[in-house]
Amino acid sequence: MKKAQRLMNSKIASLWLVVSEKGLQGVFLGKQRVPMAKSGLKGGQRQIKILSKAVHQLKEYFDGKRKNFDLPLDVAGTSFQKSVWRELRKIPYGKTCSYRDIASRIKNPKAVRAVGNASGKNPVSIIVPCHRVIAADGSLGGYSSGLEMKRKLLELEASLRGDFL
Repeated sequence: MKKAQRLMNSKIASLWLVVSEKGLQGVFLGKQRVPMAKSGLKGGQRQIKILSKAVHQLKEYFDGKRKNFDLPLDVAGTSFQKSVWRELRKIPYGKTCSYRDIASRIKNPKAVRAVGNASGKNPVSIIVPCHRVIAADGSLGGYSSGLEMKRKLLELEASLRGDFL
């Protein structure tokens, strides 16, 4: 299956978007071992259309004009990871919940640590908003892209809502 990637600069960080013919596979902070998309964001190839849509929606998100994403995803993971990622997509923009909350919602209340691990393996961060999951004590917890990025994303959502952390 053909894959492509594109660099997108945002107000938070430079993001490398990786797509297949089926959908977005990853949002990364570093370049991946995938060919760069040819012809910018113009063209009829399915990957180019998905990249174009992803860039457009992410720009809207960073400008405070988008709260949910409508992108085809093509992510690899275990059935448990995918159940966690599905639940993460339900966390409203500008809100947070705990790893314990997610474990309860997937009907596996003892899997708090496993939920944290699955969240950390989320390949499409921001799109699947794992940055909205915090520790039960209210601290940020972890984030695979670093706590500074998590803090910036949470501050972006709070400030665009009119709240401040």
